[in-house]
Amino acid sequence: MSNGSSVNEFLLLAFADTQELQLLHFSLFLGIYLAALLGNGLIITAVACDHHLHTPMYFFLLNLSLLDFGNVSTTVPKSMANSLWDARAISYSGCAAQVFFFFFFISAEFYLLTVMAYDRYAAICKPLHYGTIMGTRACVRMAAAAWTSGFLNALLHTANTFSIPLCRGNVVDQFFCEVPQILKLSCSDSYLREVGLIAFSASVIFGCFIFIVLSYMQIFTAVLRIPSEQGRNKAFSTCLPHLAVVSLFVSTIIFACLKPPSISSPAMDLVVTVLYAVVPPTLNPLIYSMRNKELKDALRRVISWTFFSSGNIACFLHK
Repeated sequence: MSNGSSVNEFLLLAFADTQELQLLHFSLFLGIYLAALLGNGLIITAVACDHHLHTPMYFFLLNLSLLDFGNVSTTVPKSMANSLWDARAISYSGCAAQVFFFFFFISAEFYLLTVMAYDRYAAICKPLHYGTIMGTRACVRMAAAAWTSGFLNALLHTANTFSIPLCRGNVVDQFFCEVPQILKLSCSDSYLREVGLIAFSASVIFGCFIFIVLSYMQIFTAVLRIPSEQGRNKAFSTCLPHLAVVSLFVSTIIFACLKPPSISSPAMDLVVTVLYAVVPPTLNPLIYSMRNKELKDALRRVISWTFFSSGNIACFLHK
C-alpha cells in the first residue's frame, strides 16, 4: 500500500462501554463544542463588524479565535459521532487529516500567542512608536507568518508520521489520532525520526516561550513605572487575558508531556488530552471577554443585533 503498511483504518479509544455513558459523553462534548463555537464565533463577528475593534490587538484576537475554532473542530465532532453511532473507526486518510490539522492549529496558535506578546510589549514599552511598529502591513505579515509556520510544521510532522511502517495493530489509545499513540504502532526504529522532529518543534516552542517571558518581564517593569494607579491598572488589564491564555495553553501541554509515568493510564491520558486539546479553545473567548469592556460592549451589540434586530447589518455597523 502507499502508506507503507497494511493499516487502512484506525480504531479510536471508546469513552465508555455502555450506551448510556456514550450518550453522556456525546452530550458533554456537544455542550463543550457548542460553547467553543459560540464564544469564538461571537468574537470573530464582533471584531470583524465593529470598527472600534479594528486595532492590532483585536486583529490578532480574531486570528486566535479562528485557530481555536479550527482546533476544536478537528477532534471533537468525530469523537461525538463515534459515541452517537457506537463506532470507533477512522479511515487512514481521516486520521492523517486529523494529525495535520491538529498540528497546524495548535502550533500556529502558539506562534500567534508569541506575536501577541510582542504586540503588548510594543503597546506598553514603545507607545510613541506603536503605530509604526504595529502598522497594518506588519500585523498582516506577523499573522501570516504564524499561520504559514503552523502549516509547514503540520506538513512536516504528518508526512513523517505516516511514512513510518505500522505493524502493531491499528488501535489508537486516544479519542483522536494523536502522534505519540500512532508511533506506538510502528514496527521499526524509523519512529525515532518523528521523535527527533517533535524534539525540534519543542525547542522552537520553548524559544517562543522564552520570548514571551522576556517580553512580560519588560512589560511589568514598564507598567510599574507608571505613576498613576489607574494607568497601571489599565495597562495590566490589556495584558492579563493574554497572559492567562498563554498560561493555560503552556501548563496543559507541559503536564501532558511531563506527567509522571506512575500516574499514566488510559483514563488519565484521556483526561490530560481533553485538557490541552479541548479546554483552551473553549475557555479562551471567556478569558478575553471577562474584563474587557470594549469587547463586552461589542459582543452586546452583536447579540442584540442578532436576536432583536430585523434590520440590515449596515444599521449595526453605524450604531
